[in-house]
This record gives sequence, C-alpha cells and structure tokens, in this order.
Amino acid sequence: MELRQIRYFIEVANREHMTDAANALHVAQSAVSRQIVNLEEELGVDLFIREGRNLKLTPIGRTFLERITHAVNVIDGATQEVSEYLEPEKGTVRIAYPISLAAHTLPRAISSFRMRYPDAKFQLMQRLNKDLITGIVKGDFNMAMIGPLPKDDRRIQTRALFTEKVVALLPRHHRLADREDIRLRDLKDEPFVLLPEPFEFRQIVLDACKEVGFTPYIAFEGDDIDALKGLVAAGLGVTLMPEVTLMDSLFLSTVKKPITDPNVTRTVGVLTPVDRQLLPTEKLFYQFIIEFFDRVSEFRE
Repeated sequence: MELRQIRYFIEVANREHMTDAANALHVAQSAVSRQIVNLEEELGVDLFIREGRNLKLTPIGRTFLERITHAVNVIDGATQEVSEYLEPEKGTVRIAYPISLAAHTLPRAISSFRMRYPDAKFQLMQRLNKDLITGIVKGDFNMAMIGPLPKDDRRIQTRALFTEKVVALLPRHHRLADREDIRLRDLKDEPFVLLPEPFEFRQIVLDACKEVGFTPYIAFEGDDIDALKGLVAAGLGVTLMPEVTLMDSLFLSTVKKPITDPNVTRTVGVLTPVDRQLLPTEKLFYQFIIEFFDRVSEFRE
C-alpha cells in the first residue's frame, strides 16, 4: 500500500467522482482509476460502488476512509513537525473558529502574532461549534477557538481565554434606545432575529430568556452576523450578540445596550487534542494567545 494510493483514494472518496478527483490531483483519470483498483485488490474488498461516472463508498469503504484519513493526518503532521523543528517561527498554524469570532477576536490575535513572527502562515477554517470539537478529535486540525467553551468533554483539552459580555442590539429609534442599560425581560414582546439552530450562541440567548420567564418570538433567522445586524438596523427586530462582534462594525441605525437581570456572558477559549502534540508553530501561537488575551483582560479591567 503506497501513500500515493491512499491520497488518491481519499480524494475520490471525498468527491465521489473519478474525473473530478483526477482534475484536483492534476493527474490523468486512468492513473487514479488504476491506483484505486490496485488498492482494492490489495485489500481484497470493494471500496466503492460504481454508478456510471459517480462512485459511492461501500460500508467498509467508509470505515477505511475514516481510519486512513486519520493516519494521513498523522503522517502530514509528522512531516510538518520535522520541517518546522528548525524554524518554528516560519511554519503554519491551522486553526478553526466559529462565525462569531471571525470578524474581530481571531484576526486581532493573528495580527499581533504576525508582528512578532512575520513569516508565520495561517490556514483558517470556519466551523460550527460541534464541528470544531469533532475536527479536533478526528485530527482535521489541532487547534480551535470556540465560544462558549464546552464542558466535561474528555476527548479534548480546553483552556479559557476570556469571558465576554453579551449585549442587546436595538434599532436606533427603538423605545428602549435611550436607556443606559436594559433588563432582558423588557424585550419579551419584541421580535428577535437570531442565528439558526445549529449555532451554539442561539442556545445562550434562549437560556437567558428562559431564566427571566419568557420564550422569544423569533421573527428572522440567518447564519451571517452582518445580515442579523442589517435586519435590526431595518427595524425588523432585536437581538443579543457577543459584544466583541460589534467592536468594529456597529451599524449606524443600531445601538448596543448592556443587559442587566440577568448578566449574560460567554466564555471564549481554545481547544487542543488530548492525544496529539501541537506542532512547533502551533505551540508558539497557543502560548501567544494565552498571553495576548491575559493582557487584553487586564487592560479591560
């Protein structure tokens, strides 16, 4: 079994099409097809069900894909670790993150890191919270920023970085817009605009509302933070957001207000594997962001 065969297999399995896989690999389709046949003959099983030009994994093919993908990630990680050993400040950090940390928190940390290590490179991947955890466990990446920080999951290591306030975002001409702060229950009769169900932050909002005795009427849902801000700016509803998402892009037709009763917060942290070492450049970034957010927290206080 050759590593080239394995890489061809993974590409075909992910694309479910021989020609598309060959194009992505920049090799002839016949070469990919031949390697897949050789691999199946060596293993003694059919990895794919052929449906014309399309291919579907057999049950044993799906199992093989899961196991071999993890193995290839380990090999690639080892190769990268060797190349970064002599010059970790010039390596690559692969890090995943949720949408709510994309606009301000992570870019700010990366910018500061690059001031210290200008030759470092980054591969950034946006994921849902559940996929951040799964990605760490499966070895798709070694580091993820996340909010809120998951609890009691032995498959991953967690490190809290900071706790941020959750604030209300209102249209500028809203009846509560002139108040210094608002109670959450003051919004119980308002239409809400929220992230859809797969997003963890949605549950933070629902739990906070439940704590003060109401279930919000959700008039609009959207998986883009700026789109939600736009809906609020158009007067179509109100929402709650992590304050950090409003640092650099508060729409002119909206106002943010601190929330009292209850005090709604979200803990943001970083995830790493329990069974794998971080690569050298990743270790540099991991230590850096811990120090970076410690300094930011001290400054805020």
